[in-house]
Amino acid sequence: MTVLSGPQVGSPGGQGHVAALQVDDAGGEHAQEDRLLLRPPEAAELTDDDKARLDLLTRAEPEMSGYARIQGTRPQTLAYALTDSPVGQLAWIVEKFKEWTDCIDIPEDAVTRDRLLTNVMLYWLTATAGSSARHYWEAFHPSRPPRTEPLETPTGVAVFAADLARPVRQLAERDHNIVHWSEFDRGGHFAAMEEPDLFTHDIRAFFQPFR
Repeated sequence: MTVLSGPQVGSPGGQGHVAALQVDDAGGEHAQEDRLLLRPPEAAELTDDDKARLDLLTRAEPEMSGYARIQGTRPQTLAYALTDSPVGQLAWIVEKFKEWTDCIDIPEDAVTRDRLLTNVMLYWLTATAGSSARHYWEAFHPSRPPRTEPLETPTGVAVFAADLARPVRQLAERDHNIVHWSEFDRGGHFAAMEEPDLFTHDIRAFFQPFR
C-alpha cells in the first residue's frame, strides 16, 4: 500500500517510519522516533550511550508493548470496547502519556489536562479507535516483502531525552539516508505536544534545504 508519493512530499512526525517504508521519492522525511532505526548491534562499535539506549528499549519492550500486540492482532475487537466506553478510551490513551512523556508524577506534568482530554475526544467522538489501531495490524501483516536495500529518502531524526526508544545514529545510518540529526535534553515520545517549540523549530530546520 502506497500512502504518499511525489518529489515535493515531506512527512514529519513520530510515526515517520511508515512513510519511510512506503515513500521512495519523497522530498524528505523527519522522524521523531523510529524503532526501525534500532537494529541489533552486530559488529557495530557502540558507545556507552548507544548501549544504554538499546538496553533501555530492551528492558522496556516486554512491559510496554502489550498495546501494540493487541492492536496488531485484534484491533477490531478492541475497537468495540473503546468505542463503547469513553472511560476505557481515556485510560487506553492517557496511560501512554503517563509512561512515555517527560513527566514527574502525572501526565499533566508534560501535557495540559485540556490538551489530553481533547486528544482523547478526537478518538472517541469520531469512533476511530479501530481505524487508528489498524496500521498496527498492517505492520504485523505486511502486504509486501520487507525492504532489503538502504532507504534513499533524506531523513531527519529528532531524539528527545525522555523517549524510551532513542535511536542510535550509527545504526540508523546503515539503512537510512540521515541528513539531519538533533538531540534534545527534554521531551518524550509525544514531543509535538510536550515541547512544541523545539519540535517545530527542528522540523523547519530539516525541511528548509528542500524548499
